[in-house]
Amino acid sequence: MERSYEEAIRCLNSRKALPKPNLDDMRGSDDMIEWLELLGHPVEALNGLNAIHVAGTNGKGSTCAFAASFLQAHGNDTGYPQTIGLYTSPHMKNIRERIRINGEPISKEQFTLRFFEIWDILPEHATPTIDIPRYLQLLALLSFHVFIKEKVDVAIYETHLGGEFDATNIIRMPLVTALTPIAMDHVALLGSTIQKIAWHKAGIFKSGSRAYSTLQDPEVARVLQQRAFEKGVMLEFVGIDSALPTNTAALKPVVQRVNCSLALAVVRAWLSIKAPQKRSSMEYIIAHSINQFSWPGRYQQINERNCQWFLDGAHNEVSLRYAVDWFATTITENQNDTVTPMTILIFSQFSTRNGIALLRSVAESLKDNDIHMQYVILTTYDERRDGQIRIDRNLQKRFSADIQERYAETWSRLDPTAVVICERTIEGALDRAREIGDQNNGVQALITGSLHLVSGALYLLDSEDGIQRFCEYK
Repeated sequence: MERSYEEAIRCLNSRKALPKPNLDDMRGSDDMIEWLELLGHPVEALNGLNAIHVAGTNGKGSTCAFAASFLQAHGNDTGYPQTIGLYTSPHMKNIRERIRINGEPISKEQFTLRFFEIWDILPEHATPTIDIPRYLQLLALLSFHVFIKEKVDVAIYETHLGGEFDATNIIRMPLVTALTPIAMDHVALLGSTIQKIAWHKAGIFKSGSRAYSTLQDPEVARVLQQRAFEKGVMLEFVGIDSALPTNTAALKPVVQRVNCSLALAVVRAWLSIKAPQKRSSMEYIIAHSINQFSWPGRYQQINERNCQWFLDGAHNEVSLRYAVDWFATTITENQNDTVTPMTILIFSQFSTRNGIALLRSVAESLKDNDIHMQYVILTTYDERRDGQIRIDRNLQKRFSADIQERYAETWSRLDPTAVVICERTIEGALDRAREIGDQNNGVQALITGSLHLVSGALYLLDSEDGIQRFCEYK
C-alpha cells in the first residue's frame, strides 16, 4: 500500500462508511483500551499526558483553545509546559487541525507516519474477538498515539459528543475536567431531556481530578452536582472572570467571555498542580494570549473588498442566538451613517437536526436585535460548482431540494420583505453575495447554521485573493 498523506486520508475516510453508532455502540471504552494496547500503550500511559478534558454542548473547542493559548503563554515565560497537545473537532480546512502541538496542526509527514503505525497494527475487518475503530475512534487513537510519542507536557481534549461513552473518555486520571454550557443537542444519542444530556456530559468527571463548570441552568446544575457527588469530585461553578480585559476583539462575543473564564479556572488549577513553584502571573498569561487568540470558524470575520463575511459554525438554537448577537453587535458598533451595506444571511443545515426550528431561531434573534436581513441565501454543503471535493472533506450527499424549498417558504413567511435565494453550492452563495455587494454599497453577510457550511466557506474564501483576518473589528 502506498504510504502517502492522501492514502492515509482515504483509509481514514473509509471508516465513515461504517454504520452510524447508536448508544450501545458508543459504550466502547474496552475496545478503545484494547486498540491502544495493541499500539504498545497501556491505558495507564494516558495518565502521563497530564490531561485537561472538556465536555459540554457549546464552546468546547473555544474553551480548549483558550486553555492551550494560556498554557503556551506560561510556557513561553517560564519554560513549562514546553509541548502542549490539543485535540478538537471538527476541522475547518484540513484534518490535521484536529491534532495540534503548540498551536500548530501536526505536519502531513507526522500524520502519515503515525496513522500507518496504527493502521498496520489494527485489524482491517472486525473479528469475533475484536472490533475495528470507526472514524472518530480512529482519530482519537491517533491523537493519543501522537501525544504519547511526542511526550507532550499536557494534552487538552475536547469530547466528540456526550462524555460518559465518548471515545476520549478512557483517560482515567485527567488532572482537570471542565463542562461548558449544556443545552439540547444530539438527542437521538444522548436522550430527549436536558437532564439525560447533562448526565452524559458529566461522565468525564473522575475521582481525584478537579472539576469545573460554567454556570448552568438549575436542572442541569443539579444533575452535575449529583454526578460529582457519586464520583467523589468537588465541582466548582465558574462565572465571568473579572481579570479578563473588557475591550478586546476575541472577547467581543459575550459567550466567549464565559468560555475564556472557564479556561482560566482550568489553567489555574492545572498550574497549581504541575507548576506550583514556577508560575507566571495570570495578568501576564492573559496579556500575552488573548490579543493573539483566534479559532477558525467561530466568531470569525473576514474582510474582502466590499464584503464583510461573519462566520460562525453555530448549529443549535442556543449557539445560533449567540452568533446573531455577535453579528448584530459588531455591525452596529461599526455603523457608518454615510454608507449602508446590504445585510445577508447565508444558511445551510442538512442533518438530523430540526432545520426549520434553527432557521426560526435565527429569525427571532435577528428581530430581538432589530436587524433586518435584506437577502437570505439558502445553500448546501457542496463547495464548488465543478463538483470537486477536497480529500479532507468526505461528506455523504445530504442535499435535498425539498428541504431547501421548505427553508425558503419558512423564511418568506417569517419576513415577506426579504429576498430569498436558493444556491446549489457554497461557491454560488458567496458569488451571489458579492454580486449584491457590487450593485450596492457592499455587504455584511452572516454565514451560519452548520460547521460544514462554514468549513466550505472558509476553504473558498482562503483560496481567493481576499485577506483573511481572524476576529478583526474595524
